[in-house]
Amino acid sequence: MFNRVLYVCLLSLSLYSAASSLSCGWMDHKFKQHSQESLELLDTMANNSTNTTEDDEVENTVAFPDELYNQAFTASAEDKLAFTVQILNETAALFEEEDHSSASWEENTVENFVNVVTQQADGLRSCIGSHGHKKKNKKLHLYFKRLSSHILKKMGDSADAWELIRKEIRAHLMRVDQMVSSLLTTN
Repeated sequence: MFNRVLYVCLLSLSLYSAASSLSCGWMDHKFKQHSQESLELLDTMANNSTNTTEDDEVENTVAFPDELYNQAFTASAEDKLAFTVQILNETAALFEEEDHSSASWEENTVENFVNVVTQQADGLRSCIGSHGHKKKNKKLHLYFKRLSSHILKKMGDSADAWELIRKEIRAHLMRVDQMVSSLLTTN
């Protein structure tokens, strides 16, 4: 009898551990702070911008990857975090690798934005642990490549092109904030 009770207790404990395996201090305490800071930095860039780009232009050039987000929202917690980490890494790479000198953004603001987004990605990656070394989502990677080639390159890295990118990235950061926040309320 004692063995059965012990077995049930151990089974319950292991199930609880598995359910809360993604509960990590960084995600619980730092993610929201970094998320808010990255959005504020993007808003600062908009306030420093003299661009007059219309919202419709993004939709006409590169469609937002709603299908990928729908898949991610129904995925496991680890897959949600891996998807979020990839969004953050792709965002940082876009702002680091492309010439944004035509945008009237202060270089310090852009550097701070890239640093905060990179810290978010690193922090979330630490929450995934060894399971987070999955392959990149190829469709998501191609989407970010299209942002670069269809918007930035075709519009000559102009201030208007960067304003479109800024708005698109803001939408992504808001979506990943929702996704990670859903994990915080379930743990």
